[in-house]
Amino acid sequence: MSNVSQKQIRKVAVLGAGVMGAQIAAHLANAGIETVLFDLPAKEGPANGIVLKAIDNLKKLRPAPLMSAMRADLIDAANYGSDLAKLGDCDLVIEAIAERLDWKLDLYAKIAPHLAPHAILATNTSGLSIQKLADGVPGELKSRFCGIHFFNPPRYMYLVELIPTAGTETAELDALETFLVTRLGKGVVRAKDTPNFIANRIGVFSMLATIHHAEQFGIRFDVVDDLTGPRMGRPKSATFRTADVVGLDTFAHVVKTMTDNLPDDPWAAYYNSPAWLTALIGQGALGQKTRAGIYKKEGRDLFVLDPKAGQYVPSGQKGSDEVKAILKLEDPAAKVKALRESAHPEAQFLWACLRDVWHYVATLLDGIADSARDIDFAIRWGFGWKQGPFELWQAAGWKAVAEAVSADIAAGKSMASTPLPAWVAQREGVHAPEGSYSAAQDKLVGRSTLPVYGRQLYPPQLVGDAEPNYGETVFENDSVRMWLPPAATDVPVLSFKTKAHCIGAGVLAGVQEAIRIAEARFQGLVLWHPDAPFSVGADLASMGPAFMTGDFDAIENMVAEFQRASMAIKYAKVPVVGAAQGYAFGGGCEFLMHCARVVAAVETYIGLVEVGVGLLPAGGGCKEFALRASREAKGGDILGVLKDYYLAMAMAKVGTSAEEGQQIGYLRESDIVLFNSNELLFVAQAQVRALAATGYRAPVKPKAFPVAGRTGAATIKGQLVNMLEGGFISKYDYHIGVQIAEVVTGGDVEAGTLVNEEWILKLERERFMGLLKKGKTQERIMYMLENNKPLRN
Repeated sequence: MSNVSQKQIRKVAVLGAGVMGAQIAAHLANAGIETVLFDLPAKEGPANGIVLKAIDNLKKLRPAPLMSAMRADLIDAANYGSDLAKLGDCDLVIEAIAERLDWKLDLYAKIAPHLAPHAILATNTSGLSIQKLADGVPGELKSRFCGIHFFNPPRYMYLVELIPTAGTETAELDALETFLVTRLGKGVVRAKDTPNFIANRIGVFSMLATIHHAEQFGIRFDVVDDLTGPRMGRPKSATFRTADVVGLDTFAHVVKTMTDNLPDDPWAAYYNSPAWLTALIGQGALGQKTRAGIYKKEGRDLFVLDPKAGQYVPSGQKGSDEVKAILKLEDPAAKVKALRESAHPEAQFLWACLRDVWHYVATLLDGIADSARDIDFAIRWGFGWKQGPFELWQAAGWKAVAEAVSADIAAGKSMASTPLPAWVAQREGVHAPEGSYSAAQDKLVGRSTLPVYGRQLYPPQLVGDAEPNYGETVFENDSVRMWLPPAATDVPVLSFKTKAHCIGAGVLAGVQEAIRIAEARFQGLVLWHPDAPFSVGADLASMGPAFMTGDFDAIENMVAEFQRASMAIKYAKVPVVGAAQGYAFGGGCEFLMHCARVVAAVETYIGLVEVGVGLLPAGGGCKEFALRASREAKGGDILGVLKDYYLAMAMAKVGTSAEEGQQIGYLRESDIVLFNSNELLFVAQAQVRALAATGYRAPVKPKAFPVAGRTGAATIKGQLVNMLEGGFISKYDYHIGVQIAEVVTGGDVEAGTLVNEEWILKLERERFMGLLKKGKTQERIMYMLENNKPLRN
């Protein structure tokens, strides 16, 4: 094995406690990395006052940079005046101070004597030349210096760009990439040292082109956002809302980097902030952070800037039906052709935006990236596009698009007159099973061979890649498939084929059959799907026919089958490991609660949310919490343990990270949290092997365990009354809460009564069916099916 895997990064220093520095430190703490956060000594109060304030602020920010407030304890406050010795045992130092070359170089000179001889120094600049910074770095540090560009907010944005200098040792860069991928869960792209690197260079140009063409074709900003968001495979924030979210001052700063450093670029004339943007910044209207920017909200009304009038007008206009119909076309080639040929201004606007971005990326590929793959992943991971620009081009027909773009360049319609590079006409595309095109090398290049990527059995795919090989089928029905990954055929995988991996009769039967097969032929089983979510829970729609005909016996039988599937998972003779990412709601959460072990991506949102549809957990969730509370009480106060579990169900609490899911109790402390969801299957299979290697024994079914009984239920009901009177819950929420309380405390029995799992499961079924027959529950179910959000009635 290479030295890459041997170099460990266990402690990190972050220099600069501003917005980015503090949030980078927060994400390091999320990953369990001991972190030292530095800033200047405070002029008044404690010397570390600036950093202490920044750490405290991390607990208040939304979206939350910390996965739990306790993670802040891993951040050690320090200052440059008295604490530089703390740098000595740091393996990585990330500098994230203001974008001033002189300030950064002064800081490097100050810290250099205190750095460990093996420490990597990385600058989180977004615009300065990494080589210019490297030229000022003390000699012995040059080989361990590079650029590292996190995207904001670091916890949630997948992309990190790594930028080497001419003197950066490859081994240092490899070690850093390995750390970023597996410990911080990032998608790493290596960029060349050019202004704004890859993602911002192309993403910001795309926004500038959109702004230019919106003015050219007279398209309102709200219409632009309606057209350039999800309809184009881009985030809901689209173009102008994205600028508001990023901050108009930040956006203008990135544009200025292009203005200052790219005077000879063919598109240099467009590297300027429009007058209306400069005016907004001058007025202090910086976007979301100042509650006014391109958009402004007054009460419940949303307004958007009219740049010609220089004032806000009511927002809400949408794209034309004609153009929206074009955007619904499934064939990318037909869609692009229709946009180009349509005379509608909105269609011409969209074609122009696409054309100029394609022209731009083709021209820049040689200079800014090692391959087209890096550009596409940078835009997907940094700007949230479903497909990168080269992917879109290739999907729409490489030759046809190239000819159309060239024709517009020749006709003077494009933003720049420079011709497409010669290689464009010589190719049929840039992505192929063999690799992606490198203009610098004029050949296809494969993906990174770093050992860390061996943990990604199914890495992110590009248009043109070889189809993923999902191996040999062991068993399959209409709802599930049990299969053997080619890279690891000893541990089978069960994947759901249903929409959002919802759980209906086919899944329930499939789970039980897969477990029988695994017990007979394999050492375990993994529940995993190539895409999120893990599961949104029970398939309510599949209950529709029985529901409409009043066949409640059929529904009760399905509930009983759900419980049998959960119990089969728990008491399987071989370990069943759940591998979760995204939503794990309701029945999906219950399946995970019954697994021998769960491997959860850090951004797993897990909860028993049945209250939202007027029901209670009846796939074993109430039973499992009742049993866990009894065991954790160890003969003591069961209700004291149970009350938090009860509130999680009654209030439909959702863990907003896997770690919070552990704190609530949906996941156990022994369950594993992974930062990179692409590693889920690799680690889940490894867990099956590890459990099997210990001579796995299924849990022993408890013959009996004590419950809190009717007195425990009465105490809970008293709390519910207070919540009802305080207006925190509705009368029907109260009714559901009572049902959950009576199930989880064991029903109408004395406190301490011994019951078994079947007793609680029977109560689950009875109370579930009782709620299902109520009109208000039926209203909640129908509202959820029609609107995809809960009704509070």
